[in-house]
Amino acid sequence: MYHIPIMRGEVVNALGVKRGDLYLDATLGGGGHTRAILEAGGKVVAIDRDSDAIEYCKAHITGDIMYIKGQYENAVKLLASAGICRIAGAVLDLGVSSHQLDCAERGFAYSRDGALDMRMDRDQKFSAYDVVNGYSAEQLTDILRKYGEESFARRIAGEIVRRRVQKPIERTSELADIVCASVPHRKGGHPAKKTFQAIRIEVNGELKGLYDAICGIFGLIERGGRLAVITFHSLEDRIVKAAFKEFATDCICPKRLPVCVCGHRAVGRNICKLKPSERELIENPRSSSSTLRVTEKL
Repeated sequence: MYHIPIMRGEVVNALGVKRGDLYLDATLGGGGHTRAILEAGGKVVAIDRDSDAIEYCKAHITGDIMYIKGQYENAVKLLASAGICRIAGAVLDLGVSSHQLDCAERGFAYSRDGALDMRMDRDQKFSAYDVVNGYSAEQLTDILRKYGEESFARRIAGEIVRRRVQKPIERTSELADIVCASVPHRKGGHPAKKTFQAIRIEVNGELKGLYDAICGIFGLIERGGRLAVITFHSLEDRIVKAAFKEFATDCICPKRLPVCVCGHRAVGRNICKLKPSERELIENPRSSSSTLRVTEKL
């Protein structure tokens, strides 16, 4: 399977899909959530930056669906170009897809040898190779700390710079070996997990436009419609939580001000925060770190 959708039933139930209404799947992937919306009677406009995902879904999914190649942070402009200014609801399933992880040549996985790539959009020139071989030790340390929350960031960055002087680091297996040699054995998964996450986020700019994307997409949703977002690590979840909190808050003035001067009024209400069921965890272990948050437009 191209990609196993996370909390498929929970997402459709949370969106309250209505027959004939239009929904946005801003992270198409293998089309699991899109297929579920279509099966519930909805129509879909689907966005993905990965051409592989779009081509796969075109070949495997039938129904009232429009495909748009692009990034979710540009969703408002992309939909406007397609003549769409209102939607009934939306879903974002963040992070990397199973296909991207399992396809060695895409270079996302520390457990599969492949070229250092990690581009979600293969039309993009900037890749993991450029980060690993072009960033200074200080830059590498910064992204490993910021995007990987890696406590051995400086040590790993130093070893990367030392090794690449001899020859460029070109393979995922090389990078994984460097990380393993740089850090002590620890629990909680493969030693290179945080490093690969950090570099992937840097390559694809995954966090830079996320807050604005959520706000823009939420602005397109009709009253009573819902936005469902699935995150896979704390960095994503903090951004989603902060956006949803602002939607549900009246005054957002600094606490030091004695009276409200912002005039902000709540435009949403938080519906739920869900984790995968025990059954899903067994059937799809990759869902273990996921969190689903849902907010409703007032």
